Amino acid sequence: MGNKLLKKIAIPYVMGALITLILVVCVLLYKGWGEMFGVSVGFFIAAGLVILYVLSSIFIAQMQRKWVHHFLEGVEKEVEDTLRYSLKNHPLPICVVDGNGRLVLFNGKFKELFPSANVRKTGVRELMGHEFTEFLPGDDQKPVKITENGRTHAILTSYLNEGISKNIMLYFVDMTEYENLKVRYNDEKKCFAYIIVDNYDELLSKSPDEKRPIVAANIETLIRQWSAGIDASILRIKKDRYHLIFDRKYFKGLSDSRFTLLDEAREIETDADFPVSFSIGVGLDGNSPNQTEEYALLALDLALGRGGDQAVVKSGRKVTYFGGKVQIIEKRNKGKSRVMAHALKQLIAQSSQVIIMGHKNPDMDSFGAAIGVYRIAFANNKKAYIVIDSYNHTLQDVYERAEKSGSYRFIKGDEAMRIVDRDTLLVVVDTHVPGMAECRSLLDKTERMVVIDHHRKMESFIDNATLTFMEPNASSTSELIAEILQYDDDIRKINKLEAELLLAGIFVDTNSFSVKTGTRTFEAASWLRSNGGDSTAVRQLLQSDMADFRQRASIIANAKFDKNGIAISRNEGKHENAQIVIAQAADELLDIKGIRASFVIGETQDEVVVSARSLGDINVQVIMERFGGGGHLTMAAAQMTDMTPDEVIKKLKKYINEAESR
Repeated sequence: MGNKLLKKIAIPYVMGALITLILVVCVLLYKGWGEMFGVSVGFFIAAGLVILYVLSSIFIAQMQRKWVHHFLEGVEKEVEDTLRYSLKNHPLPICVVDGNGRLVLFNGKFKELFPSANVRKTGVRELMGHEFTEFLPGDDQKPVKITENGRTHAILTSYLNEGISKNIMLYFVDMTEYENLKVRYNDEKKCFAYIIVDNYDELLSKSPDEKRPIVAANIETLIRQWSAGIDASILRIKKDRYHLIFDRKYFKGLSDSRFTLLDEAREIETDADFPVSFSIGVGLDGNSPNQTEEYALLALDLALGRGGDQAVVKSGRKVTYFGGKVQIIEKRNKGKSRVMAHALKQLIAQSSQVIIMGHKNPDMDSFGAAIGVYRIAFANNKKAYIVIDSYNHTLQDVYERAEKSGSYRFIKGDEAMRIVDRDTLLVVVDTHVPGMAECRSLLDKTERMVVIDHHRKMESFIDNATLTFMEPNASSTSELIAEILQYDDDIRKINKLEAELLLAGIFVDTNSFSVKTGTRTFEAASWLRSNGGDSTAVRQLLQSDMADFRQRASIIANAKFDKNGIAISRNEGKHENAQIVIAQAADELLDIKGIRASFVIGETQDEVVVSARSLGDINVQVIMERFGGGGHLTMAAAQMTDMTPDEVIKKLKKYINEAESR
């Protein structure tokens, strides 16, 4: 630096003097001024001037160099002293770190923060728990935050000599108050919750008159004591409904304990043959109190749509489920079916045509329900169509029989897209998930839509339906359609094929009336039987061929059983009918003594499928939801296109262990 400064100061003057000297020499040589020893006097004068100039220049340059070096040393010392003083007395903890992550220099504030710090001996990683590269300055790099001695600091960085040294300086900005304020803000954000007592009227009606107040009081006490534990403001808005407001800081405890209120409710003694259960909807982290309450209402709707006995938490787009351990209790009131029948009839009358579709790869329940809705549209003098793009061979005979009868119009999805208009009524049966519908695009082509389903409500659902009839306590969608048919005044009787198809749908989803069967299921079956539904004919419809039988036998023979009564098996190879075969095999595995739940994995040409069954003490629906599927507590399934069977089995075991540990 000294040489550069010397050149900047001396060179202009030296060059000016040199040019002047050259001009003088030239004049002297030109004038001559006589001779001495045979040489021009002017030459001697010029030579002397040059020698004098050179010597004086060397002397002056040396003197200037010494002066400049002395000056720069003073400046550098002053700057260094200033920097050291500034570093030592800086209000922030500061340190300098070399390219190897070792401390080079630090001030007293830094030493107070890290008493064990030593120059050249202590590294950033051992001192702060972060790699040196995490602190390197970047354009969009967020400051690293550390907590030490109860204080939180954000670390700002800068290079000392860019391009020359890799040493960086770290500035520790105390963010403790800000972080505490942020935590306090999040802790004090208000959460909204709704609690509904499932089957409240049924609980009280099952109790003697003198015990009803005791049961009601026990329920009220339990809810209020639980609410007091989270310091919640609670308001009873109906006899069976409560509204709560509590601070966000209590939610972690609720989540970790997995809402113990659900378990405590089942311990209340009643005279009913089913336990007390609650449906809880919780809303978190809305942008406003109004949005948070909307989240709570949506969560409650999901909890009710999934059959109750569970808590659903909605925070933005994230939805979390807790509970769901109790089998859904059947409600005897058929009023909803009567209202639905009337509303559906009005919508059909106001529409230009009716298009009906179930889910992809339709099963007997989906197909039978679609036929039942077609019958309702036909009875109300409306043109109707059933959308089916593909079906497996187990449905082939049934489909061909219905098509040959000439009583029903079957079309493909692309044809339905051509004929649909704004006044078309679209009826979706046996599914409420947009991605599982036979023709997803149809959902966006009409504003008139009806959804009829018996599955537990999932996070992704058709939310713009004009009319929704979801009864997770029903055995099947065919059962719901059978009830609606009974309340349509224009339908006195259905034909034999329709009765058999609806009865077959109930047969399949109840595993021949052995699971998820209530009094309404038998009432619907009885009505279908009176309309010509022959159980022997239904059994023939559901017969499988020898190849399917051998596949099922192989699946059962190769099943792996663990000590907790869980059976897992796999259908080797790719099969077009894998979905049907593994469902049947999962049902049959439950017939083995000691088996509590069964899971069977199969593979079609396009996807990996899983069927899950349970006797009731394991919620297979929750497990299948983690694969993107769904169903019921005792019967569920899932389809995946992004995993291999081995990957599915590995994850399945993990999810089962997690479900069992709760």
